[in-house]
Amino acid sequence: MSNSRVYRFFREYQNNSVITLHYNFTGKLGDNKYSGGLKVEAICLLVICVFIVFENFVVLLAIWKNKKFHLPMYYLLGNLTLSDLLAGIAYMINILMSGSNTLKLTPVLWFIREGGVFVTLAASVISLLAIAIERHITMIKLKFYQRDKKWRMFALIAASWALSVFLGILPILGWNCIDDLEGCSTVLPLYAKSYILFCVTVLNLILISIIFLYVGIYRIVKVNSQRLGNLRKGMSKKSQKYMALLKTFTIVVGTFIVCWLPLFILFILDFSCKVQKCPILYKADYFLGIAMLNSLLNPIIYTLTSKDMRKAILKLLCRRCLMTEDGQVNRFGIPFLDCNTSKTDKSSYRVEGIDSTVSSGNVTPSPIKAFLPNMSRLAKETLPVP
Repeated sequence: MSNSRVYRFFREYQNNSVITLHYNFTGKLGDNKYSGGLKVEAICLLVICVFIVFENFVVLLAIWKNKKFHLPMYYLLGNLTLSDLLAGIAYMINILMSGSNTLKLTPVLWFIREGGVFVTLAASVISLLAIAIERHITMIKLKFYQRDKKWRMFALIAASWALSVFLGILPILGWNCIDDLEGCSTVLPLYAKSYILFCVTVLNLILISIIFLYVGIYRIVKVNSQRLGNLRKGMSKKSQKYMALLKTFTIVVGTFIVCWLPLFILFILDFSCKVQKCPILYKADYFLGIAMLNSLLNPIIYTLTSKDMRKAILKLLCRRCLMTEDGQVNRFGIPFLDCNTSKTDKSSYRVEGIDSTVSSGNVTPSPIKAFLPNMSRLAKETLPVP
């Protein structure tokens, strides 16, 4: 591409008429959503985004204020929560800049608007992969975290954001359809269909990788659970804690698939359909709204499956009305408010010398000594005894 053509190409990024041209070509201007103020659907999505931001902010605050959560594995949980929070903010901005405001944008602002949502949502997906990789490595090596192992957490977090930003900025760097109307997406009229297919392929590969990693974790847990049952009586409770962790992440991944699968299918239709031949493509906002529910549900999943997280969040939201003087939680006959640890569990923690709290984001490997008895001495040296 010659210098003059490159100059003309990027000059189009400031040409407001490009937006109208592309939206008209794909048939999206036939919808009255691009005239007037916010529609009812947009207002409903804004309300959902407010809940997304609030929920994830509360979870981040609980992790930050509770020293029990200041562990490497919680860095990944915090990163996932942060990406969901930013996704809610980015989508709120996207909604406010949509409708009649869309036609007032320049292409560069349009790319920033759509890219912001894509980067944060991609970061959420890749964060799930980072968590799966970390869990798999931990279960294979059967090694717990030391301070000098924090670099692995930071490396996974940095890699997840780097990949997300890279995927998100490809259109503004040139992988778009400004010079090729026939190759334009209907759902996102300035994005090339080839780019849409590429991103869907990458995200599907990530999901497949997550599934394979968790299948591997399940096999390891199953084998070790059988060994625990044979080695010691009562150690089955310990293996059940690992199974609880596995179930938590299975719920997270399953929820993600349910929320995102409709949008993935829509993008595949977008790639294969000719322009203005698939009316369902003009309802993309509903599909994206379903995908956004994933960021809304993740904090709820963490709260329902982790007593420690539930207790920390309840302390933040209503300490006076829910907490007793000794720091326990008033249940009021509601099972959800059961955040207290039994005396049996506490005594078992003292015997092992290790806090074996299980949550959606972390498990400190107290059953290590049952998996590898010869590592018990190392456990005592590296982990604090309460």
